[in-house]
Amino acid sequence: MPRYFIDLHDGANFVRDRAGFDLPDLDAARVQAARIMTRIAQGLAEGPERQDYVLAVRTEDGVVRLRMRMSLDPDPTV
Repeated sequence: MPRYFIDLHDGANFVRDRAGFDLPDLDAARVQAARIMTRIAQGLAEGPERQDYVLAVRTEDGVVRLRMRMSLDPDPTV
């Protein structure tokens, strides 16, 4: 089973996944990445300013196979 690594960058900090996930394919890695982004969004729902995140899914040999971007921008005028 392939191992995928999911790294996260928030504009200021880079977190490199050193453990990885044993997943059957890239679609399963995409689902795992979406779960991670969802957890991040749930934890930041009350943040007062814009927050941007980029998540990269890479293979064991370091090839980035997928990127996800998320921006949380609470607009107090709405």
